[in-house]
Amino acid sequence: MKTNTKSISAFLPANFEPQPIGLIAGKGLYPILMAERIRAAGLPLRLISFKGETEQSLIDSVPAEAHIQIKVGQLGKLLKSLKKLACRYAVMAGQITPKRLFHGLHPDLKALAILNSLKIKNAETIFGAISAEIEAIDIQMLDARSFLDDQLASEGLMTGGKLKAPEEFIQHGIQIAKGITELDIGQGAVVRKGTVLAVEAYEGTDPMLKRAGEFKTDGLIFVKTVKRQQDYRFDVPVFGERTLDVMHTAGIQTAALEVGRVIMLDKPTLLQKAAKLKIELLGYQI
Repeated sequence: MKTNTKSISAFLPANFEPQPIGLIAGKGLYPILMAERIRAAGLPLRLISFKGETEQSLIDSVPAEAHIQIKVGQLGKLLKSLKKLACRYAVMAGQITPKRLFHGLHPDLKALAILNSLKIKNAETIFGAISAEIEAIDIQMLDARSFLDDQLASEGLMTGGKLKAPEEFIQHGIQIAKGITELDIGQGAVVRKGTVLAVEAYEGTDPMLKRAGEFKTDGLIFVKTVKRQQDYRFDVPVFGERTLDVMHTAGIQTAALEVGRVIMLDKPTLLQKAAKLKIELLGYQI
C-alpha cells in the first residue's frame, strides 16, 4: 500500500509505509505530542518507555500489548523490544535526565560494548551508535521532527509586534551558538550586547539560562540552533513551556530559534504565553 508521505509529514522517508512505529519515549511533552500525531495519522503506535523517565500519562494511553518498559541503558532489551513489537520504524522523542549517564544507568552487555567503543561520549556519538544498532536489525530510524511539522520554529517574529533586540546582537548570538555546536558542546548560548554570558553544555538548556540570569542585567538574548550537519534522528533541539518560564525568571526577553530545526512544543500555547510574558520569539534562517 503506497502512502502519500508528504501529506502526513515532510520529514518522512519517500518509501514510508503504514507499518508499526516504535516510539522510544523519554521525558516531557515531546513524546506525548509525537504519540498523538502518530495516532492521528492512523498509524500503528508501539511504545518503548524508560522507567523513571517517561510520563505515566503516555504509558497509560497505550495498550499493554503495544508497550514495553526498560531501564535506561538496556540497549540489548531495547533492540529485542522493538523486534517483539514488530516495529518497522523507530523514532526517538524526549530527553533522558542528563545525570543518568553518571548515576542511575543500567547498562547491559550491549550498551557496555557500545560505551566502551566510544572515545568521545556525547549526544551525537551515543545516540548515533544506538541508531546504528537499531538500523542494523532492519528497523528504520525516522527524523525526530516527523509528524510535528506545524510545531517547528517559523521565520520572523512569531510573537508579533516589532523586534526589540538589536539585529547585530542577535547575529552575534547565532554565530556563537553555531560555533559551540561545531565543537560538540551544546546547542544554545546567551549573549548580551556582543558579550557571551553562557553556553549550553551537557547539563542542558534550562541550567544555562539560570546561570545567565545570575548576571541580573538586561538585553539578554537566547539562541537555539543545530549543527550544520545535524543528524535529525536524535538530539533535535526543543523549546517548551518550562524553558519559557526559566527565561522569564532569568530576565531573558528574547529567544532566537532556528527555522525548521527547533521544535516548539504546543506552539500556539507557547506563543500566547510568550506574548503575555513579554518575551519575543524570533525564527531565523542561516
